[in-house]
Amino acid sequence: MKAQIIEDYGRRYVVQLENGDTHEAVTRKKRIDFACGDWVEVQIVNQEQAVIEHFFPRQSLLFRQDAFRTKLIAANVTQVGIVLSHTPSPNPDLIQRTLLAANAASIQAALIINKTDLPDYEACFFDEYLRHFPVPVIAVSAKNGDIQVLQDWLNGQMTILTGQSGMGKSTLTNALLGEDVARTGSISETLNAGRHTTTHTRLYRINPQTTLIDSPGLQSFGLNHLNIGDLLRYCPDLHDYIGQCRFHNCTHRQEPHCAIKTAVENQQLPLFRLQFLQSITDEIERGSHRIK
Repeated sequence: MKAQIIEDYGRRYVVQLENGDTHEAVTRKKRIDFACGDWVEVQIVNQEQAVIEHFFPRQSLLFRQDAFRTKLIAANVTQVGIVLSHTPSPNPDLIQRTLLAANAASIQAALIINKTDLPDYEACFFDEYLRHFPVPVIAVSAKNGDIQVLQDWLNGQMTILTGQSGMGKSTLTNALLGEDVARTGSISETLNAGRHTTTHTRLYRINPQTTLIDSPGLQSFGLNHLNIGDLLRYCPDLHDYIGQCRFHNCTHRQEPHCAIKTAVENQQLPLFRLQFLQSITDEIERGSHRIK
């Protein structure tokens, strides 16, 4: 029977059949390369349990990979919503990494600024960063129910909410669904970081055409699965510089006639974008050495 994975606990899953019934599911031969949102073929064991036999081709896959392991995040999503807020402080590197991974997977993305009810919420825009990313920026307040613009963006799509802990992903999910189905938690002022409340990835159906996935807070986003030569292609703000460097395998460090370094020197690009490219290049190179 065909089913969709709606909860991912790492080694076990919850699947939903096309008739709406749900079952706890395990996989054959300890296979764990499934993700929330995957469509799978299951064998029903009893009223509560099932076994995943096969999975259907994916339309998309969002995942992260460091030098040691790969972590699947969600399958078949059409949108990634990166949730930010003034508190806790946004992590610019994590934002850039998530956008890069989304573009590499051909998934459109938006930045969702939550907690607009808080004083000085505009500070989380940190314009030096966001003005360089050609993605929608959606400002909402889950607490006050000011989410109509987000509802419009989600409509008819399969979207995953990502971001650091404490940004309000689960609160947004509850507001969108109109009920308290996702756990929420408070902010640790000492650590200036959100307490982890969502411990697994969970899929919710807002309406027959609209699906939302709530995911655990991210602290890191490895990009070892990418090729260094493709990085500019995955950065829309850097497309004009593709093929402009003297060397086709330019790492934007010591090579002469580097278009990216020249753009930074001419103040056409911010320094943080060059530093980001260099850090990702270093990371991928280190990861490839470990694999060898």
